[in-house]
Amino acid sequence: MDLPLHRIVDDDGRVIHPEREPNIPAADLRRMLEIMLQVRFLDDRLLKLQRQGRIGFYLTATGEEATHVGPVYALRPSDWIYSSYREIGAAFYRGYSLRAFLCQLFGNAEDPIKGRQMPVHHSVRAANFVSISSPVGTQIPQAVGTAMAARISGRDDVALTYFGDGATSTGGFHVGCNFAAVRKAPCIFLCRNNGWAISAPKTVQTTTPTFAQRARGYGMPGVLVDGNDVLALVWATAEAVARARRGEGPTLIEARTYRRGPHSSSDDPSVYRDPSEPREWEAHDPIVRFRRYLTAKGIWNDADETRFRTELEETLNQVLAEVEKIPAPAHRTLFEDVYGEQPWHLREQQAELERELGREQGG
Repeated sequence: MDLPLHRIVDDDGRVIHPEREPNIPAADLRRMLEIMLQVRFLDDRLLKLQRQGRIGFYLTATGEEATHVGPVYALRPSDWIYSSYREIGAAFYRGYSLRAFLCQLFGNAEDPIKGRQMPVHHSVRAANFVSISSPVGTQIPQAVGTAMAARISGRDDVALTYFGDGATSTGGFHVGCNFAAVRKAPCIFLCRNNGWAISAPKTVQTTTPTFAQRARGYGMPGVLVDGNDVLALVWATAEAVARARRGEGPTLIEARTYRRGPHSSSDDPSVYRDPSEPREWEAHDPIVRFRRYLTAKGIWNDADETRFRTELEETLNQVLAEVEKIPAPAHRTLFEDVYGEQPWHLREQQAELERELGREQGG
C-alpha cells in the first residue's frame, strides 16, 4: 500500500494544506531561510576551496537544505541530533559557528576535534549534535541508545537520527528500528531519500515504493514527506516528537529530496546518472520555494537577500583568512582526552615521539 506524500507548500510557495501549516514566528522563518542560504553558499565556496587543494575533502547538500532546518526546528535544544555527513545546517541552526566549522575542515589547532576526524565530520557538544562517523548507518542504534537513556533518566528528551536511503540496507538500521519499536524508544528516524547512495539508485535498496513503508514491519508509524518543503518537515517532525514525548515510541519519516551535486568532492556522478536528472529537480528547489512563501507573507525581499549574502561573503572571507593561518594541533594532543590521568604507556609513547621529532628538527 503506497503512502501519501505530505506537502504544505507547493513549488510556487503557495500553501496547499493550510490545516497543517505550522504557526512559526516571522523571525524564525527568516532564520530558517538564512541557514538554508548559508549552507548553499558555503557548499559553492568550499567545494571550490577543495578543488584548489586548500582543504582535503568536502560534501555538498545542494537541493537538500530543507531537511536540515525543518526537523531541527521541531526539536528542543535539549533533544539530541545524530547526523550523517550532509546535515550541517542543523548544527548551524543550533549555533555552530562559522569559525569552528572552518577550523574542523582544516583540522587545525582550533578544531574542536583536534584534527582527529576527516573534514565535514563535525561534533558540536554544546548543541547536542553528536560526532559524525563515515561508516554508513552507525549513528542509528546510537541515537536509539541515547533516546532510551533519556527515558530511563526520567527526561522527555528525544533523539533524531538522520540517514540516507543507502543506510536502510544496513544492519544498524534494522537493529535500531526493531529495538526502538519494541522498547518504545523516543527516537525519530529521518531517512533523507536523495535518490542515490553514492552510485547506487533506490532500486537496488528496496522493492517497496517508499522507505517509509518499512516502518509497518517494525510496528511504528511511517510518514512520507516532501523533503523540499520546510514546513512539511516541521509538521511531520513535530507530530513524531509529540508522539515520542507521550511515550508512544518511534516514528520513521522519509524525506523525499534530491542530491543535485556529487556525493562528495571525490565523486563523479556523470558516470552513473543521467545529467538531465539534476536539472529536472531544479524546479523543486527548496530554497526557491521557501523564499516565495516568505515573500508572499512580506517577511523577505530581494534587499534582505542581497544584504544577507553580502554580509555572509564578507564574514567568510575574513574568517577564512584567519583560519588558514592557524597551525596544526600540537603533537601532544595525540595522547590527550582518553584518560583522566595519562597512563604510563602513553607517557612513554609521547616521550618517544618528542625525541624522534627533536632528532628530525636537529638534523
